[in-house]
Amino acid sequence: MITNIFKWIDNQRNLVVELERELCKRPAISPGSGGEGELEKTVFLQNWLVSHGITALARYDAPDPRAKGGIRPNLVATLPGRSGGGALWLIAHIDVVPPGEAALWESDPWTLVEKNGRLIGRGVEDNQQGLCAAVLAALALAANGAKPERVTHILFAADEECGSVYGIEWLLAHKPELFSKDDWALVPDSGSSDGLAIEVAEKNMLWVRFRTIGKQAHASRPDQGINAHLAGAELALALHTQLHEFFDKHDMLFEPPYSTFQITKKEANVPNINTIPGDDVFYVDMRILPCYTNSEVLSKIDAIVHAVELKHNVRIQTSAAQAHESRPTSTGVPLVTELSRHIQTVYGGTARPVGIGGGTVAAFLRNAGMDAVVWSRLDDTAHQPNEYALLDNIIGDAKVMAALMLGG
Repeated sequence: MITNIFKWIDNQRNLVVELERELCKRPAISPGSGGEGELEKTVFLQNWLVSHGITALARYDAPDPRAKGGIRPNLVATLPGRSGGGALWLIAHIDVVPPGEAALWESDPWTLVEKNGRLIGRGVEDNQQGLCAAVLAALALAANGAKPERVTHILFAADEECGSVYGIEWLLAHKPELFSKDDWALVPDSGSSDGLAIEVAEKNMLWVRFRTIGKQAHASRPDQGINAHLAGAELALALHTQLHEFFDKHDMLFEPPYSTFQITKKEANVPNINTIPGDDVFYVDMRILPCYTNSEVLSKIDAIVHAVELKHNVRIQTSAAQAHESRPTSTGVPLVTELSRHIQTVYGGTARPVGIGGGTVAAFLRNAGMDAVVWSRLDDTAHQPNEYALLDNIIGDAKVMAALMLGG
């Protein structure tokens, strides 16, 4: 059976290109990033799936007045299984990031280009590679008269790129009956170029906004003002230095194997050079090893902030822009061992467990008690200009997913 399924998948390269092309031409950018959301792309995908025989579909629309239609749609396709017990979830996100600077693209980001086995365009890898592979695996089983061992749900989730507030987080909060602690989840949203890395753990994520409040004045009279930018700059350097020194443990499961504390976004303050700013805002992106808690980090931040406040006679307000912690998936659970076996069959080599600093929907599922892994074979061109997916990777990943679905 599996041999016939693999042969069928090998013959569907044109189908994959067609689906990638149609998805690519429909931007699904979050309203938080200047887009309209996922509605148009989701409606297309619904109709496409039905036309290709996948008809057991359900939509779960999270309300968002900023988005087209006032909703952020989450689409679930279901394939009945042969046995009872927990379900298998294949979860890809339908939203994409903006293309960035147009001059860096060699082609229109929203028009698929096929070149030497590469499919080029915004979203083709992140996360349409995983989406297409999951769909292809489902179609392959149906075409060969095979049922998955477990009931299988393919979730096309909203809002992953901006924190999953309207995606998996909303589903777990408002539709908890969809999920069980006996379920397995495969999230094809990260991986390695050899296809052997299985992500079983994520660093804790903490994004913090720092607002420094001083007193605006003319730049020639610093004695009459309190420079919020200067105090904020000292705070940024102190955070970067002291947090790395204090939270210094290493865990070789992760790459890099240490916690990271990076000064990132800077908001504009005064528009002219000759004014001392009385208000200054910057952000820090923190990816923290699970051996530490976010509360421990926040406690240390409070001490650093207090010292800068006293030195510069400023007030500093802190607020979390995003924060979550994630438990790991054990490397010995059946999901990991079975996935490893199928990776060996399709790609050769021995799979290895890894941890990542990036955030995926798997973190939410692990915290809900499910076994969840993140895996695919990819070149990791997500968010880059000239993003691409290798057609061979989509075909290979579909085979691994089909074998996992089939079981045995």
